[in-house]
Amino acid sequence: MARLRAAGCVFAEEEAALLAADGRDLDGPSGLVARRVAGEPLEQVLGWVTFGGLRVLLDPGVFVPRQRTALLVEEAVALGGRVVVDLCCGSGAVGLAVAAGLGEVELIAADVDPVAVACARRNGVDARAGDLFDALPGQLRGRVDLLCVNAPYVPTDAIADMPPEARDHEPVTALDGGADGLDLHRRVAAGARAWLAPGGALLLETSRRQAPGTLAAVAAGGLSGRLVTDDDRGAAVVVGTRVTGS
Repeated sequence: MARLRAAGCVFAEEEAALLAADGRDLDGPSGLVARRVAGEPLEQVLGWVTFGGLRVLLDPGVFVPRQRTALLVEEAVALGGRVVVDLCCGSGAVGLAVAAGLGEVELIAADVDPVAVACARRNGVDARAGDLFDALPGQLRGRVDLLCVNAPYVPTDAIADMPPEARDHEPVTALDGGADGLDLHRRVAAGARAWLAPGGALLLETSRRQAPGTLAAVAAGGLSGRLVTDDDRGAAVVVGTRVTGS
């Protein structure tokens, strides 16, 4: 605990208890404490993260799910559906949480990072490797009820200002959203309508500041958009619906 506190870990006592309970080697150059002191995210050191009430396996180098993303999951579950896609899936945490909330669903996930895809598969998710919609099987076209997307939305120039845990230990492909952070949002929104079933919804995590741009992208993609926010969690989600019959 003293080593963690000296390294600047705010919740040193809680982290020390989690690491000690792990059962693996705490000491030495490759021990759990040494990895945490070196700045590796606690979740990657432990090999799991709690998200949406689930324990999700997490490999080194894979994006750590943020708790604010629970808003996206809650909105998806409230909307309901049988066919769910988790795009830019990382560990598959979003898709797993949505599936847990809805019960039996057809869940497909995709990510451009093969390390993330392997991690999602370890979590039992049917995950495919590829660039956005290119990774999805063609038979899903026009059938997706819930297209859940936590795509990168950090502006390129802002990555250097992120905490070292993120910028040094998570893949840049999971962070970098281009000059204004919305490159992936525009690409997803432009292609989403063709994959959504009538009445199906695209759910895109964004920020309050970037929300107008995300809403504009969703509208340009032919979807009816609305913004959902949660100030307590600092969360914002744009929901774009394919109007029935369109």
